[in-house]
Amino acid sequence: MRLKEPRFRPFPIGAITPRGWLAEQLYIQTQGLSGHLDQFWPDIKDSAWIGGSAEGWERMPYWLDGVIPLAWLTDNTDLKQRITGYMEYILTHQNLDGWLGPRVQDKVEAADLWSQALALKMLVGWHDATGDERVVRTVENALRLLDRHIESQPLWGWGLFRWFEFLISIWWLYEKTGEDWLLELAVTLHAQGFGWQEFLRRWPLTEPTEKGRWSFAGHVVNNAMALKAGALWWRLTGDEEDRKAAREMISTLDQYHGMPTGVFSGDECLAGTSAVQGTELCAVAEYMYSLEWLIGLLGDPAFADRLEMIAFNALPATFSPDMWAHQYVQQLNQIECSVRENRPWTTNGPDANIFGLEPYFGCCTANLSQAWPKFTAHLWMRTRSGGIAAVVHAPSSLRTEVGGKPVRIEVETDYPFRQDLEFRVEVEEPVSFPLLLRIPAWAEGATVEMEGKQSPVQAADGFQTIERSWQGETSVTLTLPMSPRIIPRPNDGVSVCRGPLLYALRIGEDWRQINKDLPLREPPHADWEVHPTTPWNYALELGEGTTSSEIVFNELPVGSTVFYPDTPPVSATVTGRRLPAWGEQNGSAEPVPAAPVQAEGQSEALTLVPYGCTNLRIAEFPVVQKK
Repeated sequence: MRLKEPRFRPFPIGAITPRGWLAEQLYIQTQGLSGHLDQFWPDIKDSAWIGGSAEGWERMPYWLDGVIPLAWLTDNTDLKQRITGYMEYILTHQNLDGWLGPRVQDKVEAADLWSQALALKMLVGWHDATGDERVVRTVENALRLLDRHIESQPLWGWGLFRWFEFLISIWWLYEKTGEDWLLELAVTLHAQGFGWQEFLRRWPLTEPTEKGRWSFAGHVVNNAMALKAGALWWRLTGDEEDRKAAREMISTLDQYHGMPTGVFSGDECLAGTSAVQGTELCAVAEYMYSLEWLIGLLGDPAFADRLEMIAFNALPATFSPDMWAHQYVQQLNQIECSVRENRPWTTNGPDANIFGLEPYFGCCTANLSQAWPKFTAHLWMRTRSGGIAAVVHAPSSLRTEVGGKPVRIEVETDYPFRQDLEFRVEVEEPVSFPLLLRIPAWAEGATVEMEGKQSPVQAADGFQTIERSWQGETSVTLTLPMSPRIIPRPNDGVSVCRGPLLYALRIGEDWRQINKDLPLREPPHADWEVHPTTPWNYALELGEGTTSSEIVFNELPVGSTVFYPDTPPVSATVTGRRLPAWGEQNGSAEPVPAAPVQAEGQSEALTLVPYGCTNLRIAEFPVVQKK
C-alpha cells in the first residue's frame, strides 16, 4: 500500500530565509521569551527531559518544537548550540523500551501518551533541521513501544483527542522504511482515537460553553489541532470525505464561534461569537500549524488565505511588541488587560488576558515559539511535478535545485501592508519548471507583470502558474489589489478588513507592572496590566453599501518592526460617534449593542490600525447610519 501523495511538500528548513520585516520579527522572537526560557524558566531550564527535576511531560518538547526552526531560520549560533546540547541528552537517554523522556508516572501503563506524540513531532523537526540520522531509530523505537502499549492500554485523556498527531511521525517513518506495521499502527490509533468527523456530523457545540463547564471535545486547542486530522488520515484512505473534513469543520467553527481574525473563540472551551470572549494563544499557534499541513496535503489556497489572516492579526496581537510577554487569551474587543474576578471566560482565571510570563497557565509559554518559525518554513513548497509554489506571502528568499540546477528566488515586498510583490528568479543555467503564485480570494483584479508585459491573472485553482524555461534573472511582479471589506458580525455589528489585515481602533495604553512579589517577574519577563487612557466606545458612521471612499487608507513608513502600536505601516480613517451607553463590565467591554444604536455628539475622524499593531482595541463596532 502507498500513501496518497500530497499536492505540495515543504522545503527543508534551511532552504528558506526570512527577509525584511519577517526577518526582524523572528529576530525579536530570539531576543524575547523564546530565545531565553531555557536560561531562567524552571520548566525548561530544569526540565526532567534534560536531567532536571522540573516538569517532565509536555513543556520541554513544546519549547524545542518551536525554537528548533527558529534557531535554524535565524542562524542564531548561541541558540543552536544550546538546543544541540538538549537534543544530545534526549537522544542518548531514550528508555530501553522506547519511551521518550522521563517517566511522569510510576508506571508507563498509567501514562497519557500525548507527550510522546509531541516529542516525536519535535524529533522529526530536529531531523529536518540537522539531518541527525539517530532520529530514525529513536522514532522507530518509540513507535514500536506505542504499538505494543495501546494493545492493552488504549488511548485516554489528551492522547485520545490528539491521536492524529502521531500520524506526522508515522507517515515520516513509513516514507523512509515502507514497513507495513506502521500502517497497522495508524489504523489502531484511528480506531481508538476520538472520532472528530463523526462528532462534526452531529455537532452539539453550537452555543458558548457554560461557565465552569469543561470538556475535551470543546477544548479550543484540541479543535485547532483536529482541523488537520481528516487530511492526515486521507493519506491512507484516499476517501473524499476525509479530504472534505477540514473545510466542513472550519465552516462549522466559524458559524458558531468564529472571529474576524480568522480564529475561533475558546477561553478555554468554545465560547461563541461575542467580541469579548477570549481565544487562547496555543489555539492560534496550533490552528496555524494545522493550516500549514492542510495547504501541503490538499493544496487548497483557501487554507493559505486563512493562515495569513491568523498570522498577520491574531498572532502578533497576543504578544507584547518585544515578545517578552504574552497573553493566555486575547479579546477581539479588548479595552483592559487586568486581573479581575468574573471576567467573561468560560474556564480561565482572572489573569488570563494580562501580558506576562505565564498568565493563568504555562502551556502557552512553552508552546508560543512555534507559530512564526513554522509560518516562515511554509512560505514556499514543492509541487508533485517538480514545480515551486509561493503558497504564503512574505518577504523571503528560497534556495533550491530543480533537476540538479541551482535556483534562487527572492521576494521583495512589504506585504501584507502593501499590495505589490516582486519575485526575482535567478538561475545559473537554463532550467524549466512551473512557478505557482497563490492569488488570495479577496484579490479581485490581481495582475502579473513579466518582461514589461502586464496581464490579469488566470488562476482557476487559486494559483497563477508561470511555466517556462528560466534563464539568468527574471523579475515577476504580482499585484494584489486591496479593497476594504465590511465583515458582518452579531447584532448587526461590523469589522473592517483590507487584504489580509483586520483593522481596529487603537486605545491609549497605561502599562502597570504587577506580581512583583512572584519569582521570575522582574523585567523584561515581568507581568503587566494594561489600562485604557483614551475613549473606546465608538460606533462607526457608515452608509448603506459602504464604498471605499468612506474608509480612507493611508500608507505609512514600513520599518523593520511592523507590529508596534506607535508605528503602524498603514492606517485607515473613518468617521464615528461616541456611544456613551456602551459601557464596560469587570474590565471588558459590554457586548456590541444591537442595532439600531443611538450615538451622541459630533462625528469624529477615527484612525484604525492593523489589529496586530494593537494591545488594547475595538475591532468589532456598532454602526450608526450617516445622516
